[in-house]
Amino acid sequence: MAELVIENLTKRFGEVLAVDSVSLHVAEGEFVTLLGPSGCGKSTTLAAIAGLDRPDGGRIRIGGTVCFDDRSGTFLPPEARNCGLVFQSYALWPHMTVFDNVVFPLTLRKVPAAERRRRVEEVLALVEMEAYADRYPHQLSGGQQQRVALARTLVYRPAILLLDEPLSNLDAKLRDRARAWLAELRTRLGLTTIYVTHDQIEALSLSDRIVVMNRGRVAQVGPPQEVYERPADPFVADFIGTTNFLPGRVVETADARALVALGDGQRVAVRTARPPAPGARVTLAYRPEQIRIAEAGEMPAGAGSVVAARVASRAYVGGRWQLGLDLGGSPLRLETAAPPAGDRLRLWLPADGAILFQGSTDVSLV
Repeated sequence: MAELVIENLTKRFGEVLAVDSVSLHVAEGEFVTLLGPSGCGKSTTLAAIAGLDRPDGGRIRIGGTVCFDDRSGTFLPPEARNCGLVFQSYALWPHMTVFDNVVFPLTLRKVPAAERRRRVEEVLALVEMEAYADRYPHQLSGGQQQRVALARTLVYRPAILLLDEPLSNLDAKLRDRARAWLAELRTRLGLTTIYVTHDQIEALSLSDRIVVMNRGRVAQVGPPQEVYERPADPFVADFIGTTNFLPGRVVETADARALVALGDGQRVAVRTARPPAPGARVTLAYRPEQIRIAEAGEMPAGAGSVVAARVASRAYVGGRWQLGLDLGGSPLRLETAAPPAGDRLRLWLPADGAILFQGSTDVSLV
């Protein structure tokens, strides 16, 4: 185990600034996920840590070893960094058995034969693949190949584990099972891990902390619950989970409260630590689980506002209905146990549930 320190990391590809002054400290034994859409810089950052790409600027330190420093000209090759890297494609040797694939890194390191066998058997048992030692990759399922690739990395006991979207080639059900297995293995190993994914469920369920990246920069760093419940900006709110955005204008403020007029004139009360001045344009963000359908004449308990919305679409998704709504020209997404009877309904928006962002937000651009 080792800590990882990244300082002002920069990487260009021609005119494209793929990684823009990224800094990050990962403690020993911490599981940190780099999360973001394609092209955000997460895989480029991982490649720089592994030594597969040479950055243009910054500094990378793994434990007590400086792996890259643009000021001193230091650049250690991948084999000198003691990083374990699991690729998205697994990259298993097709002509080698499971045992031979896993033992290969130890053979390169000239580990004695008896020790090689002991460590391979140990790590295959760890990933529950000891019964498949004599099989070839084409005789394994995708999930089994993924476990072999992980075993091959763990067998030489790396200081830090780098996982580049290791579950992306699996089907949905197998991916769910692999995620649960990986979460259990992560708890048992306690190995410093950097995990790259664009899958928010993986990030939320596996991570100690999530690093959300956007256009080469770090948008937010924090524990999963914090990133989900208190996103730093509209991009994070939109990328993590499902978020409904309602643009409006502040018409009244008092203490830690703001009254916001939506596009159709309906008003919504929200609590916020720093209410903008009256007249300011704002965007309210609500998670679907925060919104309730209010029956006719009902005034739900708790501080909030009741507004009218139009039902634009319905979709049955197995035990639940997904509703597409229109509220003053803004689209909303909501799930309910039963579909509404008509095309109009009343919604309760909690005063404490909204996240208020200043300015108008065009989420189609994020």
